Amino acid sequence: MTDSRLLIAGLLLVDSLYYIFARLLLPLLPPAAGAMYMMVIGALQIAALMRGRIDWRVLWRHRWLFLTVGVLVGVNTNMGFVAVRYVDPGTASLLSRTSILFGVALGVAWLGERLRRWEVVGAAVAVAGVAIISFQPGDYLRWGALIVIASTALYALHSAVVKRFAGEIAFGEFMFFRVASVAAVLVVLALAQGDVVWPTAPAWGWVAVAAAVNVVVSRGVYYLALRRLDMSFLAIVLTLTPVVTWLWSIVAFGGRPTMLEIASGGATLAGVLVVTASRAGLLDTPRGAG
Repeated sequence: MTDSRLLIAGLLLVDSLYYIFARLLLPLLPPAAGAMYMMVIGALQIAALMRGRIDWRVLWRHRWLFLTVGVLVGVNTNMGFVAVRYVDPGTASLLSRTSILFGVALGVAWLGERLRRWEVVGAAVAVAGVAIISFQPGDYLRWGALIVIASTALYALHSAVVKRFAGEIAFGEFMFFRVASVAAVLVVLALAQGDVVWPTAPAWGWVAVAAAVNVVVSRGVYYLALRRLDMSFLAIVLTLTPVVTWLWSIVAFGGRPTMLEIASGGATLAGVLVVTASRAGLLDTPRGAG
């Protein structure tokens, strides 16, 4: 029980720092460059942890899978780093929780799953909260919110692809080639956007820390939690990530969410929680109940 609590606390800690690091890197590097260097360094760190024991035949056998994952997550990461120019990390993290809604939609459209009544209710509440956040007055906040939502849809699609086609790949090779393919796409995007610059010494330090936390530790802890905890329970736990991110954001950058943001954010989280709980069967009517 204690180990599970420590695992959950560690997961919330590292998962909540994704947009914080994106914002910290913003004054040091253009968004595309920051995302690119973080993922490239992350791939090198994973290769070092594997001590070079990488089966390159895996890449060739699953080349189309890794190309698809690279494009989806690469564009997602690029958009996420751009989004923090226009929206605070807490709001970005909150909007990224809509991935559960995209996941449900993909399950219905692709896997033929059926929506339960509570899932429809939860999705409607969450969408209402997202709409309020996304369409507040002010182009910057609206634009940043839409970027996060679009990038989250890409990540949800990537998750569906991985779940369907990547189960047979060994964890080490999958992690390395996944990160390396994403890094390659980010290099192309940075070049296309003209954002490739050589980092300063302080920037290299922050990039290395961001890679270790956002890429290596965060994904490692996530997959460890996925093996030890029920998937539905894990999804509910991760719904708390925006709260932790907002606390980090207040400490690191100052400022506080407005009452409208808190209310709409609460609606979004409540809707996502209802959908997740319904998926876990927690809202099913017990047999024999009227």
